[in-house]
Amino acid sequence: MKTKVEAYIEALKLENPGVEAVALYQNGELVLEHYFKPHLPRLIYSHTKSFISTAAGIAIDEGRLSLDTRVIDVFPEYAEHITDERVKNIRLRHFLTMSSGFGEALLMSSNRRKGEGYPDYVGYMLSKELKYESGTKFHYSNGDTHMVGCMTERAVGMPLLQYCHDRIFSKLGIGFPAWETDPNGTAFGGSGLYLTITDMMKLGILYLNNGAWNGEQIVSAEWVKAAGSKQINTDIAEPWSSGYGYQFWTVGQREGAFRADGAYGQYSIVLPDKNAVLATQCSEFNRVKEFADQLIEYTIV
Repeated sequence: MKTKVEAYIEALKLENPGVEAVALYQNGELVLEHYFKPHLPRLIYSHTKSFISTAAGIAIDEGRLSLDTRVIDVFPEYAEHITDERVKNIRLRHFLTMSSGFGEALLMSSNRRKGEGYPDYVGYMLSKELKYESGTKFHYSNGDTHMVGCMTERAVGMPLLQYCHDRIFSKLGIGFPAWETDPNGTAFGGSGLYLTITDMMKLGILYLNNGAWNGEQIVSAEWVKAAGSKQINTDIAEPWSSGYGYQFWTVGQREGAFRADGAYGQYSIVLPDKNAVLATQCSEFNRVKEFADQLIEYTIV
C-alpha cells in the first residue's frame, strides 16, 4: 500500500490538481505523510458530518438516543412550526441516512451565507413540507446532518462542541478545534470544522480499530459497523454511487471500505482489508472526480 501511495504522490508532483496533503496509516502507525502546503488546520467541509455521526453513535451507546427517536420527541416545543404532520415522525435514522424526505439540499454553504434558516435552523427545518416519505429516498442535505447534531445536543444536555470535545476530540488528542456554529451557537453539523490532515484522519483510524483508541472504547463496534455499511442507495454518479451509511460513504471499488468525505477531496478512507486509512486534503478546485479517479487508480483498486 505504501508503495502505491508513493507512486500516487509522484504523479501528483507532475500535475497536482490541488492536493495539499496525503497521509497513510497502516498496521498501527503513520507510515507516510507528504505536504504540498504547510501542515495547518483547514476547512474539512462535509468530513465534519462523520464526526457528528460519531457523536450521535456515542449518545446512542449511552442510552440517550436511539435510531428511532422521533424529532418531535426531542423538540416538542417546535410543534407549532410544523405544517406537515409527517415531519413529526422523522426519526434520527432518517436524518443520519439523508432520507428525511424533504428532498432538497438545505443549509448548504452558499445559501447559509445568504441567510437561509436564520435565526433558527431547527425551526426552519421543521417548518418545511416533505416531498417524499421519510426513509424512502436519499437526498444529500446539510440540513439533515445538522438535525442529527441538534438532536444529539438536546439529548445529552450539553453544547454539541463540548460533547464532541469531551467524548471524541480530547480522547483522540485533537484538542479544541475551530468550528462554525449556527445562529443559536450550536456547532454546525454539515460542515465548518477545521483540522489538520493528521487530526482529521484520526476519526478514520478510530473506525479502523472498531471504535477503540489506546485501549478505550470510544464508540461501540456495533455503531462502527453500521455507520460504515450501506444503509441506503444513493443513485448518483461516482464516486458517490455505492451507497451511504450513517454519514459515511461506502467505497464500491473495495469490499468493506468506506470514507468520511468532504468537498474538494477532504477524505479519510478506511480500508479494513489493508488495515489502513488513507487521507487527503485538497484546495477548493473543481476537479474532484478527476482527483478521485486518480486516487482510486493508484491506491485503492
